[in-house]
This record gives sequence, C-alpha cells and structure tokens, in this order.
Amino acid sequence: MSLILDGKTIRELQPVTELQAIDASIRREFPFVAATVGEAENWQSGCRERLVELMGFVNQTPYVDPEPELIEEIDRGDFIRRKILIRTSPDSKMPVYLLLPKGAKAPLPVVLAYHGHGYGVKDIVGLWENGDERLEPDGYHADFAVELCRRGMAVAAPEIACFGERQTDFSSLAAKKAASPAPSTCEHSAAWASMLGMSILGMRVRDSLRLTDYLQSLTEINGDRIGAMGISGGGMMTFFHAAVDPRIKSSVVSGYFCGFRDSILGIHHCPCNYVPGLLRLGDVSDLAGLIAPRGLMIEAGDHDSIFPIDSVKAQYEKARRAYHVWGKEANLEIDVFEGRHRICGNRAYQFLQESLQP
Repeated sequence: MSLILDGKTIRELQPVTELQAIDASIRREFPFVAATVGEAENWQSGCRERLVELMGFVNQTPYVDPEPELIEEIDRGDFIRRKILIRTSPDSKMPVYLLLPKGAKAPLPVVLAYHGHGYGVKDIVGLWENGDERLEPDGYHADFAVELCRRGMAVAAPEIACFGERQTDFSSLAAKKAASPAPSTCEHSAAWASMLGMSILGMRVRDSLRLTDYLQSLTEINGDRIGAMGISGGGMMTFFHAAVDPRIKSSVVSGYFCGFRDSILGIHHCPCNYVPGLLRLGDVSDLAGLIAPRGLMIEAGDHDSIFPIDSVKAQYEKARRAYHVWGKEANLEIDVFEGRHRICGNRAYQFLQESLQP
C-alpha cells in the first residue's frame, strides 16, 4: 500500500519520478539501428560529432606543442619506467609514466592505461602513495600497467585530471574556515565544467588525444598499434577515448560498461561520471557502435556492486548488433569473472596482445 499525502502517493511527489518520465518520453538522437556498413559509418560520423560537442573541451582547446619534459627514468629490472610531463592545453600539463619492456623489439605496440578513483596513476605503475617502489600488485588496480608492460607492450599511463598531482589545493578554504567542507577536485571540476556547458570527461579525453599525438611521435612506439585499458573511471576514459579516436585499435573496458540507468543513474557515483545531454544520444550499448568494428573487451565482476552484472550482460548483447553489421563479431568479447569491482586480467591482457599484433 502506498502512503497517501494530500491525495498523492509519495512516489508521485519525488523529483526522480518526473525525471524518469521525461527520460522515457525522449526520442534518442543516435540509437544504433544501422543495417549496413554504409549506414553504420554514416551513423558513426553524426554520433561522434555530437558526442564531442556534448563533452566539450575536445574541439574548443587550441592545439599546443607537447613540450615533453623528462622528469625521471627508473630501471625496474625487466622494464624501464620514465616519468614525462607534457602540455595538453595552454593552461595544463599532464604527468605520464611511460613503461618500456627490456629486450622487446621496437617499434612497440602501446597501451594507454587509465587508472580509476584512488590516489592516482602511481597505483597502476607499481608505486605506493608516497612514491616508494612496490614489487607485488596491490588493490583493485592490481598494477595492471606493469603487467601489460611485462607482456611485451609499451604502456603510457597518464595522471588523469583531478587525481594525484593534478588535484586542486583547497587549503585556502581551510585557512578561511569555510562553513562547508572542501569538495573533492572531481566534484569541484565537474560542477565548474557543467556550468560552462562542458564536462570533466571532455577535458580528460582532450588530454588523452594530445597524449596519443605525442606517442605517435616517438621512435620506440608503433603509432598504428595503439590500445587502451582502464578500470572504473579509467574504464569510462577507455570507452570514450576509443569512441572518439579511431587510432585506438583495441580496448579493454573493465568495471564500467553498464546501462546508464542501472549504474551511474541508479547508484551513487562521483560527479565526474556525468555529461550534460549524454542520455539523449543513447545508452552505452549504442555508443559502443562508435568503437565497432575495432577490438573491444568488456571485463566485469559478477559481484560488482556499482555496475550490476545483469545490466552489463544486457548491454553487451545489444552492443553485438554493431559488430554483426560489420561481420566482426569476434572483435567483441566479454569476460565475466567471480569477484567485485577490480581488474581481473584472465583474458584482458591476452586480448590486447593478440589484437595489437602487426
């Protein structure tokens, strides 16, 4: 029995009910319904242009020279780890760890490795928060950038905006004894970007495009064999970078590929997950059509509490439509493992190795 208040149920008084009704009434701009390769390619052109417009930053930031600066180079025995600083906009520089396997023949395939929420990029390249070396994998990231490198691939791991060295210092607020607690950099940046009609995802993808430009200039790297892999927020980065950048030949999206209504709209998530207007385009399975027919692996834990597995599987089945149009069903895979929100790697590393071969 519903509780009645002034003749209306409590449900009818909830703002989310109205939002759900509006959502259900909206005709999606770019559902994937193509039946031929020609139709699919036309759809990709229109959808990609609209997605870039919604994200912001990508086409609104003037191109700048990366001005690469080598910060350090560390010999980890079986691989070299370089820390580099590159410029991605007139007002922004981004730290990047470049891992190069010893003994591998150059030019090498390269994987962009995207960390999720936590203390930043150090957590995927074998470093503790304080910068100490870590010799055993730890945490939900499982040092996956190191594992990729040990399988013979170069790895470029950027410090994603709002994490690690790219966080905002809110100490001035504390000094002023502000009435409310300081926000996280993600919250603050996402709010500011949305007020500008853009998104923090757009800023991050913009950075990734500039990083890809830089990687293609390196003699150690084969610019035609570029992949991407990420977990959680890094899975989001992988998905949307690959969606707008055809240079990404193969991707592993871990702990992210899920229906928007069941994940970022159904369970509490960081504000950096939201892009104004994104839901008007379609669901994640529709946007996967922007990656087809290139390689895409979805990795998901069957006990992931923030990306429900039933929705992951349903979106995967719908995403197969696009790969079927190209006759490239083998390029789309899913690996469901027993576990929670974490990198697994049972199939992911091999998938990238195979798909980035010459």
